Amino acid sequence: MQLSMYQAAVPASIHTLKALSAILDKAASHCETHKIDPTVLINSRLYPNMFPLARQVQIAADLVKGMAARLSGKDVPSYADTEATFADLKARIAKTADFIQSIPQTALDGTEDKEIILKVGGNEMKFAGRDYLISFVLPNFYFHVTTAYAILRHCGVELGKKDFLGAN
Repeated sequence: MQLSMYQAAVPASIHTLKALSAILDKAASHCETHKIDPTVLINSRLYPNMFPLARQVQIAADLVKGMAARLSGKDVPSYADTEATFADLKARIAKTADFIQSIPQTALDGTEDKEIILKVGGNEMKFAGRDYLISFVLPNFYFHVTTAYAILRHCGVELGKKDFLGAN
């Protein structure tokens, strides 16, 4: 039995978005317990030239909503990138998960060879659907989720590998 595009894309994306949302819950609780202004964590970054936590979450969400839209032939939903609280970030994650789950499996399966063209940094990138998913979207998605996790861990939020992997 082969792994379909839907199976490779949607369940893993939804699972990881839920784990990211739970990580943000722990961060909010950490702020409350330790009397830390949540904007400190939301604006934290691992290094000055890296994006802060809020942007890491936004990009992670953008990657998987864009993937679901492009592969299924739908318009990519536009989000304003105005999230300033943990609740805002969790709402973006939930909105993204809802969108991805609204795409029927039949709209993603069979898109392995679909041409996907992206403009990234002024450059055009062309992919076959399979390569777009496996070599571009998923590695970038996990990079930004991992970086969000690392920012919060660096800020003292008690997180472990089980938090990153999420509940099964």
